[in-house]
Amino acid sequence: MAFLSDTLARVKPSPTIAVTNKARELSEAGRDVIGLGAGEPDFDTPAHIKAAAIAAIEAGKTKYTAVDGIPELKKAICAKFARENGLSYKPSQITVASGGKQVLFNALVATLNPGDEVIIPAPYWVSYPDMVLLAGGTPVFVEGKMEAGYKINAADLEAAITPQTKWFIFNSPSNPSGAAYTRDELKALTEVLLRHPQVWVMSDDMYEHLVFGGFEFTTPAQVEPGLYDRTLTCNGVSKAYAMTGWRIGYAGGPEHLIKAIAKVQSQSTSNPCSISQYAAVAALNGPQDYITESRVAFERRRDLVVAALNECPGITCPTPEGAFYVYPSIAGLIGKTSAAGVTIGDDETFATALLEETGVAVVFGAAFGLSPAFRISYATSDAALSDACARIKSFCEGLK
Repeated sequence: MAFLSDTLARVKPSPTIAVTNKARELSEAGRDVIGLGAGEPDFDTPAHIKAAAIAAIEAGKTKYTAVDGIPELKKAICAKFARENGLSYKPSQITVASGGKQVLFNALVATLNPGDEVIIPAPYWVSYPDMVLLAGGTPVFVEGKMEAGYKINAADLEAAITPQTKWFIFNSPSNPSGAAYTRDELKALTEVLLRHPQVWVMSDDMYEHLVFGGFEFTTPAQVEPGLYDRTLTCNGVSKAYAMTGWRIGYAGGPEHLIKAIAKVQSQSTSNPCSISQYAAVAALNGPQDYITESRVAFERRRDLVVAALNECPGITCPTPEGAFYVYPSIAGLIGKTSAAGVTIGDDETFATALLEETGVAVVFGAAFGLSPAFRISYATSDAALSDACARIKSFCEGLK
């Protein structure tokens, strides 16, 4: 009898974490490695947020809290949604978890039954489909082609909806492509969703503050109030405030769904870290200067990487509207052979050869459901990015 569950056999480990770990191992072994796999800002957490955490420790705020968040943080989240998104939530409509990923996972576990379908635009964040599978659902993929900026349209969404569709997962700006939907593009999607009352919307807004060139961020329940009662608006402090390790994610939604999410969390991890919660209060209520400063740096890095990659023979790199990723196509490299004799049969082969021959770690496109491509996280220094792009160019020029 097999010891591990059949459910576990349906999922795979996170490829982005695998790439990061491989790069770390090579670096520790003495290799000159530039890791561009992790989606993590390279900036430090702002000082006032760290100070709030220290103050919480010194005040003895180190005990269990309410399962799904302290009242102060729920109040700060309500204020954030009203201030930045025009969404009105009560504290009873807010859930707080140990990172944005846990919010999504809790919601899927709380709502999915066998046979339920979840629509996921591709390319997608690697964890979406596996979380759906772990929760007993069936992921349904809709491809956003590079020619369309990696975005799906209303007809694509309409065609994917069936009577079994329970959720539509929406991520803008996107990990891995950086694609962000304009208000009009989002409005076209919400009009489709209005016609299908059985479909709920899970909006992953984690990168909302990382948009460039005057782009206006909007979220589904803001664009279409008619979807408010069946939308879970998800966010967190990880990307906006360089707090990835603090592990605080949150969401606003209908009270009955929030209660169901809390029920799942009460029997799994219970409350998020108390100290991190008080730090998140300071992040949301305090000065927001860091967001503007980091956005300027990320936009500069985006432009640097896009320009450099488009000089590489066989690579086509669109300019994304947000996040801190690019998702270049390597269609022009398939079938060629590297200087070390490796034939580039797909994007996984490309990423492996690139790491072994140049020391640049990227994540292959198949992990995100759209090939042949790869993802670069440009959340690292300008110098490292310039060096990495020069190595990628040299690698491509050496292909025969």
